Parts: sequence; structure tokens; C-alpha cells
Amino acid sequence: MATSSTSLSSQSHRLIYPEARLKTFRANSASSLQLAPRPQRPIRIAVIGNHLPRQCGIATFTTDLCNAIAAEYGAAQLSVVAINDGQSSYLYPERVRFEICEGDIASYREAAEFLNAGNVDLVCLQHEYGIFGGKSGNYIIELLKHLKMPVITTLHTVLREPNLDQRAVMHKIAARSERLIVMSQNSSRILQEVFRVPREKIDLIPHGIPDLPFEQPDLYKIRFSCQGKSVLLTFGLLSPNKGFESVIQAMPSILARHSNAVYMIAGATHPHVRAREGDRYRLELQALAKKLGVEQQVLFVNRFVAPEEMAALVGSADIYVTPYCHEAQAVSGTLAYALGAGKAIISTPYWHAAEVLDHGRGLLVPFESPAAIAKATIKLLDDDKARQAMRERAYLYARPMVWKRVAQSYMATILRARVRPAEPVQIGFAIQTNTREADQRAVSA
Repeated sequence: MATSSTSLSSQSHRLIYPEARLKTFRANSASSLQLAPRPQRPIRIAVIGNHLPRQCGIATFTTDLCNAIAAEYGAAQLSVVAINDGQSSYLYPERVRFEICEGDIASYREAAEFLNAGNVDLVCLQHEYGIFGGKSGNYIIELLKHLKMPVITTLHTVLREPNLDQRAVMHKIAARSERLIVMSQNSSRILQEVFRVPREKIDLIPHGIPDLPFEQPDLYKIRFSCQGKSVLLTFGLLSPNKGFESVIQAMPSILARHSNAVYMIAGATHPHVRAREGDRYRLELQALAKKLGVEQQVLFVNRFVAPEEMAALVGSADIYVTPYCHEAQAVSGTLAYALGAGKAIISTPYWHAAEVLDHGRGLLVPFESPAAIAKATIKLLDDDKARQAMRERAYLYARPMVWKRVAQSYMATILRARVRPAEPVQIGFAIQTNTREADQRAVSA
């Protein structure tokens, strides 16, 4: 198991948020820590990635990150290059200055020309293999190789067993990027061990979360007609690898002990899944619930949940469940959100969950094990005191993850990247010692 974020060692990777070295976090500590210094002059930052109203996790992350940076450092110098999927187009906000058609390699070159002509100081790339065109998303390399300014890259997926194309793309991104940002210790280790990226080039910045109050679920349940119920919740875009059927299969055993329990599944079907097979997965889940006689206790919120509704939705949960089917998930934005809301959490042991739910911040259950989910749920619903203690541990652990702090951490990385912008290096070559010294000067400036 990974160690808590309160005791991370810089021997394994470069830790960005200094407050994570504190032994404990106070509930109001977000306002008690010193802000990162503002740059001497505004830095023109362009973020490349998906952006709302496109419906996907990367779009939500990019939008939240831009909002947080704009709130801390001003919006005037921040712009976005958005990736459009297929033939889709979206009504973007003003900050989106250029749109790339995912499958059109020429538009990647045009985006590079646009950024070079716009006097952009630094590009912040949001990388996920599936959002770019070409083999394993290799069209993004066509953009990167034409850019004339420093690049930092946030890696949303880091694979322990990449195929040849995925490996080649990651090597090229790593070589072109001044800094690589990961959201977990495990991703940092994989970058070093599998892709041979020097640890001095890697920054750990957690997935951002809203700064939510620590409140009791009953305050929100009436909005979803769940007053008097014990609410289990999963939210996020639906796709068959999410494992929701395991929780539905656990419901008969849970209801035998806690007859007032309900399981809420919130979120639209993932657009890519819907384009291939429609709402088949949701219909299968509904059919399973009916077959097991729990269709009245399995509630579907069939829509993309807007940020303004998300806080109430997550707030209504007594237990948050992530029953994902596969280990190799580097980060889960929904899990980060649940931590930040101070939820009691049950999860399968995919990489991100195994790391952040250590030290009693949640319960881990085997993959595809309804019996284990039922046992863990009953254990938490039986013991209000233990469930409350778990909530408090989760909430305090997540304080460094609020978007305000994440924005400050990103600015620290941006300053590091601009101290000594370098030519692309070959992965595996040693980084010169004075790079680390420059990094230290940037953070202490």
C-alpha cells in the first residue's frame, strides 16, 4: 500500500504541494496556508485538451483547471485549444480560441501555427491516448514538434504495459515536455520504471476537487427524494468497465439487513459508447435490477450531471462506491470528488483507489465481488461511528486537493518549466544537476 500524502518522500518523485508535508490538515486549512507567489508579469498559457460542454472526464478536468488558474492568476492570459471528437462541434466559452478536429492531422499543424503566432509563453497539454487521432493518439506529436515554446504535460493515463504505439507516443511526449505532471505516486513510479523518465522531471499534483463543506448527507437527500434512505452512490459516464452490475448484484443482501438502502447510478452513457451501442449497458443494468427484484431500490439519474448539481448529488450519499473492473486506472476524478466531499468509500483496488484509500480512508474489495461489496456496505451502515470516522479521514486527506491549491501547484510547475526551457532530450539520458537547482529557485522565488 502507498503511504499517506502527509508523509510523501521526495526520493520517489518531486512533490509539488508543500502543505502535504504537514502531519495533519485542519478543516479550514485551505485559507491558512501561504499562496504561491504570483509571476512578475502575466504568463500567457494555452491549455490543450477537451473542454466542456463536451461530455467527458478530460473536458471536466480541463474546464475546472482553467477556472482555478483564472481565479488565482487572472483569465486574460489563459486560452484553450479544444479537441473535437468526430464531426462534433460545441458551443465553447470565449477562452476556447482554436478547435482541433480529432482525426484531421492538418488541424494539429494549424493549431501549432496558431499558438506560435499568438505569443504564447507556455503550453499545458492534457494527455489521454483516446482523445487524439492517429495510432494511440500519435497526431498530438505533430502539434508538439512544431511548437516554439515550453510544454508541460498532465498525464491522465500512465500504462504499465503499453503496446509499441503507446510506448512510442509517451516517449515523444516526455522528450518534448519540460515537466510531466502525474496525479498519483503509482503513475510516477511507472514513468520512471517503464518509460525511464528521470524523477527530477516528474511533478505530483493531485486531481483537483471543489472546496466543499463537510456536511451530513440528510441535508441533500430531499432533492433526490431519498429522505430516510441509506444512499449508495456511483456517478460518472456509464461504460461496461465500470462494474456497476456488481453493486446491483449486492443489493439483495444489503436490503436483507438494511431495507431502506438505495443505490443511485448518476451519469449519462459515455458518448463514445453511446455512438457504438446506444444505451445498451444501462438497459442491461435495469434488466438485472428487475431480475433480482431490486428495481425500486436502484435509481438512475440518466444525464450528464452539471457541476452546480454535483455537490448536492455527492452530498446525498452515505457511501460512495467505485466498483471498477480493471486494476490499471491511474486516476479517478469521481473518486477524488468523493474524498473531497468526505464520503465513506467502498472501492475495488484499482491503482488510484489502492493509493488514496490507504490508512482507513475507505474499504477495498476484490474486483467483481458482489458478496464483498455487500459485506463492506453492511459493515459501514451498521456502524455510524466508524463510518463518520472514515468520512473525516477522507475529508482531511483531501484538503491539499482543492482546486485553489492545485492551481498554485500548476503555477509552480509552469515557473519551473520557464526557468530553463530546454531542447527536447532523449529519454534515458541524465538530466544535468543544475536543472534541479533551477527548479528550486523557481519555487522559492
